[in-house]
Amino acid sequence: MPRELPEDEDWMRALQQEIGQRLQTERLRQNLIQETVFLAAGLDRRTLQAIEAGTANPTLLTLLRLTYVLDLTLADLVD
Repeated sequence: MPRELPEDEDWMRALQQEIGQRLQTERLRQNLIQETVFLAAGLDRRTLQAIEAGTANPTLLTLLRLTYVLDLTLADLVD
């Protein structure tokens, strides 16, 4: 039996922010600027900024692009 979703979506917003923070932390750890990453991933600046800020709802393909260019796995973002 699946779990019921909570009444509010605060838990999802918190996870969005956590994933964005993990991406930003890794980018900074590698001494990369946003421009280097969004160009390598084929994204635009606003998209990367919104993902790192935790305000975007990126697609799986976008997350795969970002994890590829940062040499991460999806598990690194969500574990």
